[in-house]
Amino acid sequence: MASIIIMPKQGLQMTEGYLTKWLAAEGGTVVKGTPLFEMETDKLNITMDAAEGGTLLKILHSAGDVVPITEPIAIIGALDEDISELLVKLGGTEVKIVPAPEQTAVSSNETASEDASISSVSVPTVIVNVSEGPIFASPRAKTTADEKHVDYRRVPGSGPEGLIIERDVVSFVQSIPKATPLARTIAAQEGADLYKITGTGSSSKITAEDVRGSLAAIIAQRTVPGTRGETKIPISAMRKVVASRMKQSLSEMAQANHRMDIDMTEAVKLREQFKEAQIKISYNDIILRCVAKALTEYPMMNASMVDDGIILKKYVNLGMAVAVDGGLLVPVVHDADLMTLQEISAVAADLAVKAKEKRLQSSDFNGGTFTVSNLGMFDIASFTPIVNPPEVGILGVGKMEKRAVVVNDQIVIRPMMTLSLTYDHRVVDGAPAAEFLRRVKKLLQTPALLL
Repeated sequence: MASIIIMPKQGLQMTEGYLTKWLAAEGGTVVKGTPLFEMETDKLNITMDAAEGGTLLKILHSAGDVVPITEPIAIIGALDEDISELLVKLGGTEVKIVPAPEQTAVSSNETASEDASISSVSVPTVIVNVSEGPIFASPRAKTTADEKHVDYRRVPGSGPEGLIIERDVVSFVQSIPKATPLARTIAAQEGADLYKITGTGSSSKITAEDVRGSLAAIIAQRTVPGTRGETKIPISAMRKVVASRMKQSLSEMAQANHRMDIDMTEAVKLREQFKEAQIKISYNDIILRCVAKALTEYPMMNASMVDDGIILKKYVNLGMAVAVDGGLLVPVVHDADLMTLQEISAVAADLAVKAKEKRLQSSDFNGGTFTVSNLGMFDIASFTPIVNPPEVGILGVGKMEKRAVVVNDQIVIRPMMTLSLTYDHRVVDGAPAAEFLRRVKKLLQTPALLL
């Protein structure tokens, strides 16, 4: 009986996924538990394994489609199974599967040295025709292709009568330019040749910016002197979700903002003490620890609003905004109120690396109760952040810089930082919000209170 493959839900707030690549061709054999397709959400790039084995009878959504969650994307079943009625129900069309050609025996000293078994047995063939004739590959070539996530049917064969052998697959893989998923997406949609682009990323990997730069250079060459060219880049699934959530936040919440300057002298001393003890602690770690403690004292800032009331959270899950290629991720430090400063530092560092490498799991960015967004490293003195729903507050952190301030009627130079609190005025009034921000200030200026 045929099985329907749907767009899976990866995360509580996911509504759609971007189908980036099919790892099996329509009509091809699918092995249960092996990679079937690649997808992109607003936060992750994921390779999904086949839940069922059989023949990929029909691909309902092609690579490049944005598909709502739970919507059918493919059908897997037996090779000769009639799925016409099922396709009608799904709104598709009748499908005809190309049968596998008869197996052909192969004998060659070259291929026998690679696969000891293929000199005496027939070589398995693919299910569908993707060229003018059937494509033949040795078992080891297929295994290597699966391990490297390569469609062996695209590999030129150097064996007898075009047989694809293992070294063909290895050579093909080595020739494929290394590129990020977003770079491949942009290149495919804009017709850019990755083989002609020099990568500037880690290990010379081609990034989205490399592709955009190449496209811009091509357009510049085609532009008539004295005029300006244009280029269009695709909107990633991540960018779509960020745009939607920010619009939702501004339209549904009564957002207000308070700002406060913080003297970071004692925080600097605390960090230096950790540094002398060879313990790596960042200023953002100290801020996260102070915010976590303050939230336990001001529960209205650690809440969310629903239709029939306000939910007060008895736990603190701190979101930390991380800028990544193509958008913004907010991984969450769960139970931050129960952690020491060093524990928060370790968890935050790990989440930041996973976010930039797109290795976050859904559990890493779900369940946040309050967010801290730090743009100090970008030389931003202060800014007004937008609340991340369903939370009611977000703290914007500006850069720390030396300023002239008045202390005991004397002008002195102190390391200062501006904090900006945006909050949902439907839930929190101005005075309590100001008290919360003042408490964060007190903790930063007197970090001994964290003990």
